[in-house]
Amino acid sequence: MKPSSEAVSPLRQRMVEDMRMRKLEPKTRTAYIRAVRKLATFLQRSPDTATVEDLRRFQLYLIDQGTSPITLNATITGLKFFFDITLGRGELMARMQTVRVPQKLPVVLSRDEVTRLIAAAPNPKSQTALSVAYATGLRVSEVVALKVTDIDSKRMTLRVEQGKGGKDRYAMLSPVLLERLRAWWRLAHAQGKMLPGGWLFPGMNPVEPLTARQLNRAVHIAAQTARIDKRVTMHTLRHSFATHLLEQKVDIRVIQVMLGHKKLETTSIYTHVATEILREVVNPLEAVQPAQSMHPSAP
Repeated sequence: MKPSSEAVSPLRQRMVEDMRMRKLEPKTRTAYIRAVRKLATFLQRSPDTATVEDLRRFQLYLIDQGTSPITLNATITGLKFFFDITLGRGELMARMQTVRVPQKLPVVLSRDEVTRLIAAAPNPKSQTALSVAYATGLRVSEVVALKVTDIDSKRMTLRVEQGKGGKDRYAMLSPVLLERLRAWWRLAHAQGKMLPGGWLFPGMNPVEPLTARQLNRAVHIAAQTARIDKRVTMHTLRHSFATHLLEQKVDIRVIQVMLGHKKLETTSIYTHVATEILREVVNPLEAVQPAQSMHPSAP
């Protein structure tokens, strides 16, 4: 967003202030700034001089560059904030349209694959973190943000503070997971790696938490070690958690709450990958009497 230091600096500062006023998440702020910077690079001038036709050409340019639907829509959302809120000229976005994002089914692990994946984690910390991800369905950002004080062994819950969308919620804490957490707590304390009331999964410096990138790296190593021939990420464990619960006939609305989904339709995608449920369905062909042979009998 830098055509000239004189014109852009105040403009960017105003946009940053607008985002702060609305308490947007840091990742959202970064994405919005990136969107406006892309536009400025395309225009080769200050983005606040863009016209309706400029914005239309910019979207065509992004499409021609092979920009994915998700990235394209995120860019449009950032620009909408800039023109509508910061500039007060939302009408300029009239010809920019979001595009349909093709729905892809999530990768889901079998229960055996989950067991092998967790066992193959490179160290006790990541092994416990992977167990938490699968047993609770938390996002990787929520797993690394957990603190020791978030564990409530009396109510058998894990408190998730400021999850996606800035909302607090509770995740279920199973007896098996509680035992694994206690074992990890004893080991980390004995090694001086965990501060009292500190991060449940501290980084190299106990003052800082383990990062999402470090945990994703650990799950990739575990998948390779376990010889799981699927594209596995931390989010795969969340998908597997939801799918396995659905296969156990847990009400989808309960799963929605556990995952922290705002809309039920977001959760409903797991109905497409719950193969155990599909196996229980009796195919209508099974009820049809065998047809007589269409081939004449041999003499």
